[in-house]
Order: sequence, then C-alpha cells, then structure tokens
Amino acid sequence: MILPTSFFFADLPASIPAWFIDAIVSIIKIFVLINVILGLVSYTVMAERRLSAAIQDRIGPNRVGIPLGGVSIFGFFTMPKWTWWGLGQPLPDALKFMLKEEFTPAHVNKVYFWLAPAMAMVPALLTICVIPFSSTHSVVLPLVGYTMKSPGVIADVGIGVLLVFALASLSVYGIVLAGWASNSKYPFLGGIRSSAQMISYEVSMGLSVIPVFLVMGDLRLSDVVDYQAVNGWTALPFLAPTWPWHVWRSYILWVPMAVSFLVFLVSAFAETNRLPFDLPESETELVGGYHTEYSAMKFALFFLGEYAAMIVASCLMVTLFFGGWSLPIPLYMSWQDQWWSLLIYPLVFLFKMALFIVLFIWVRWTLPRFRYDQLMALGWKCILPISLGNIVVTGVLLAWIG
Repeated sequence: MILPTSFFFADLPASIPAWFIDAIVSIIKIFVLINVILGLVSYTVMAERRLSAAIQDRIGPNRVGIPLGGVSIFGFFTMPKWTWWGLGQPLPDALKFMLKEEFTPAHVNKVYFWLAPAMAMVPALLTICVIPFSSTHSVVLPLVGYTMKSPGVIADVGIGVLLVFALASLSVYGIVLAGWASNSKYPFLGGIRSSAQMISYEVSMGLSVIPVFLVMGDLRLSDVVDYQAVNGWTALPFLAPTWPWHVWRSYILWVPMAVSFLVFLVSAFAETNRLPFDLPESETELVGGYHTEYSAMKFALFFLGEYAAMIVASCLMVTLFFGGWSLPIPLYMSWQDQWWSLLIYPLVFLFKMALFIVLFIWVRWTLPRFRYDQLMALGWKCILPISLGNIVVTGVLLAWIG
C-alpha cells in the first residue's frame, strides 16, 4: 500500500506543492553528495599514504582506529584496541588542520590571500552537480509514493560537459591569486607555472571529448551513459549488455575513442597538478609552490581542492569512456525503474572511480617529474596535434559509415 505524502507530514497542509518537495529532495542530494565527496577526499589522502608506503616498501598509517582501545574500565575489563588498518587516520589529520594557528604573514595582500583557497576548492565541488552517479530514470520511492525525477544527478543539464569545463577552469584563478597575493618569489613562480600549464592542457582536454560527442550527438552526460549502456563502453566497446554484433559501429570507432581517452587522461594529470606534471608545486625547486605561505585550514583547502579535482577527473573519465554507472549485463539495465537502483548504481560508479584514483596515485609514486620545457612541449607539440587529428579521423569515419 502506498501512503500519501501528507501521512508523513501531518503538521503540513494536505497538498504540498510539487516544487517544494523537489526542492527539498535536491537539497538532500546536494548535502549527501558533498559529504560523500569530502569523505572520499579524506580517504583518498589516506589511500595515497598507504599505497605510497607499499610502493616504497615501508609501513604507512595503520594505528588509528576506533578510539578508547586499550582503556581499562573500572580496573576489571580492558577494551580491545581495534586499529582497523588505520581507517581512523583522516580524523586526527582533520583535527590537526583545524587546531593549527591561522597565521597570515604581514607582507601578503590579505584580501586575496584569504580568497584564493576558497576559489581553488569551490569549482571542484560545483562540477559534481552535473555528473550522473546513477540512472536518471524516474523512480517511485516506497512508502511515501514520491516519484523522484532524475535521481542520479543533481542538475541534468543539456550542456553538461561544457559546464564542467567552464567551472573547472575557474580553479586556476585561485592558484594565480595565491601566487600573486603571497608577495613571495616561490609562490609567484608556482602561480605562473600553474596558469600556463592548465591553460595549455585545458585546450587538449576540451578537444579530446569532441569525438565522443560527435559519435553520440549529445552533450548531456546522462545521455552519454545511456548510449554506452546499450552500445558498449566508449573505450571498451566489446562490453555491451548483449551479443555485440549490433554495435559494429562502435568497433569501427574504437581507435579514435581510445585516443580520446588517452589524451583526456594525460590532460587530467596536468590539470590536477599531479606528478609527473606537478611543476607548480615542485618541492625541489619552489619549496611548496603557490601554497608556500599558507598554513592550517587555508592550506587544507588547497589540499582538498587538489584531491577533489582528482576525484572529478576520475568521475568524468568513468562517465565519458567507461559506461558511468552501467555494467554490461542485460538484467542490470532492467533495474533502472526500481528504487534499489539508487543504492546499487552509485556503488558501481564509485568502484570504477576508485580504480582511476589508484591509477593517479600509482603514477605519482612511479614516474619522475618532467622539466618545465618538456611539459609545455608535450602539451603544444604532441598532445594538441593528436587531439586535433583525432577529431578529423572521427569525422571521416562517421561520414564513411553514415
């Protein structure tokens, strides 16, 4: 039996406007998603510390677990100490940042010095709003009988990827402001490097997704995932829900799609300032780069912004090239109209995203840093021509196969 909404809101009028309920649901989705991303950032930092320790044959953080372990109660019972592989480590890390002194050097431009960390953090969180983490088919929630429209995304806009690039490009302003407002040579050089690097690779990143949208004919990210759920994943077309002879078109276009993915992957490393492209921060040359003068929570915002940008880049690669929340199983697709898909599809999406995060971490602790001239030459002389040529090849193939 489906109960009316007014049964659960006895003090409210019997007829609640639909726009009011939709607004409440959107606020709940925003609250949950932001907290999930911030939690992922915390545990991504810990995962990096553990993986880097394994790569370097040492022991990472593995002691902080459930509190009160080893404490004696009334002298009779001692609580066991559960370390849980150090999964409690993000909590003391966060407390450390919050309890440190907020020190602002006297020689900085204080307004922009305080504004820069927020400008580096906020764009990474805003881009999450258009990424579909689950199916966008309407589902009816049990008990309340409420039909949730586009449950798997906060804003299902028709220009999804363009909005992502527009918002992500704003993060460079925070880095440039931090370098300029610090009134110090090392942050200034780091800000200049970062602006040149992000502008250079943002062009290639934008061009790399054009072949994807030429094939699918749509900029809406949820439609991109729906296309892959039927016709096979962009980067792996043989992973289709049925016997893939009917997706021969995807096989012909596999090479330009694979090239698009590789260009996007390399550009994502440069856009997120990760090794081997971490020239804006290179400790051996610039101490800490654009955040040299920062400490406490202002430094933490830069830190969180970098990892949030890495999570967003991983989400985009999963969405554009690896089927998003979909799996190549026919029965799996029939669950889209069921309420439990809101639990299963996001877990599939998170698993794929975690694989890319591991790739980011693995590359950082494996490859050496490029020289700055090598970085710029790779972007303008190699990656950019490849992405332009890939657009031409995709257009010719589409014209050939009709």
